[in-house]
Amino acid sequence: MELRVGNRYRLGRKIGSGSFGDIYLGKNITTGEEVAIKLECLKTKHPQLHIECRFYKILQGGIGIPSIKWAGSEGDYNVMVMELLGPSLEDLFNFCSRRFTLKTVLLLADQLLLFSFQICRIEYIHSRCFIHRDIKPDNFLMGLGKRGNLVYIIDFGLAKKFANANNDHIPYRENKNLTGTARYASIHTHVGIEQSRRDDLESLGYVLMYFNRGSLPWQGLRAATKRQKYEIISEKKMSTSVDELCKGYPVEFATYLNYCRTLRFEEKPDYTYLRQLFRNLFLRQRFTYDYVFDWNMLKFGGAGVRKPGSTPQLGVLPPVSTEEVESKNKTVATSSRKMTEIVVPQQMSAQPLPATTTASGPYLPPSLRKIVRPPVE
Repeated sequence: MELRVGNRYRLGRKIGSGSFGDIYLGKNITTGEEVAIKLECLKTKHPQLHIECRFYKILQGGIGIPSIKWAGSEGDYNVMVMELLGPSLEDLFNFCSRRFTLKTVLLLADQLLLFSFQICRIEYIHSRCFIHRDIKPDNFLMGLGKRGNLVYIIDFGLAKKFANANNDHIPYRENKNLTGTARYASIHTHVGIEQSRRDDLESLGYVLMYFNRGSLPWQGLRAATKRQKYEIISEKKMSTSVDELCKGYPVEFATYLNYCRTLRFEEKPDYTYLRQLFRNLFLRQRFTYDYVFDWNMLKFGGAGVRKPGSTPQLGVLPPVSTEEVESKNKTVATSSRKMTEIVVPQQMSAQPLPATTTASGPYLPPSLRKIVRPPVE
């Protein structure tokens, strides 16, 4: 029997899962447009989909934010119909044998600059007084068709407002449970401190180094319980210095992480400085903003792969001089030397689906689906 949502969309196979609920391929029965349909059982103990949908609606209009087509209830499920996107950065990382070139890593660190990449995505979310709290490769997806080289940020199931309408910041708290993904969580998150903007940015730093290195030092650790695993990941992360983590890679990555770790709880990050940090490295390497990523090279041999339309000019950023960046670098270095260790609080806290939809796995275009390798723990 054909399953329909909102009397407009036909429900298809399962294509993935989010923080709360599962995601299915769907199609507009009138226009034929393919969409993504997220379902959450109405009987779930802590319904979250309506909250995630509200976040998406507030953020609508931002570049790299998926559009919401319809939301409501259907039968035993809360439903959200949204723009269909392509593979995640985790999928593409596997496709590229779990290693990205420096150029691709910098392009992915830079869609902040040209309103097309990560830090820009995060800055936009922060500008609306939200923090994401689950920054990881799985939550960055590439677009499809003409937007195939545009990075989108998804899954706001764990997002939280960090300031109210009067711009009053949420209070500092301790003894919080770990929210997000332990592999990319900030050190403050591991030790139970309330998350703020600095934690999203620190998580992004770990994502970039994951793409550089192929893995992080705290991956593959084993423990009897999830709580114990979180604890040994935390211990390994805190015992791994930034210099050790970033050894063999351009100093800008260590500078970035040191900057994030020295931000105060309520402090607004200097996004322009962070953008310029990676932009200067990109230019020094004589790379070109041609939007040719590693997966494009593998799939097409690099021929004729370019973002549709004119290539953005480098002058779109607010000008920041090299002297300003160097001055900031010295400040960050001084702060890092003064920061001996983080004080650890005494206490640390650590659905059924329609039977007709059985296919699973992340969405990938047919040309990629057969050759993407499974994730490596």
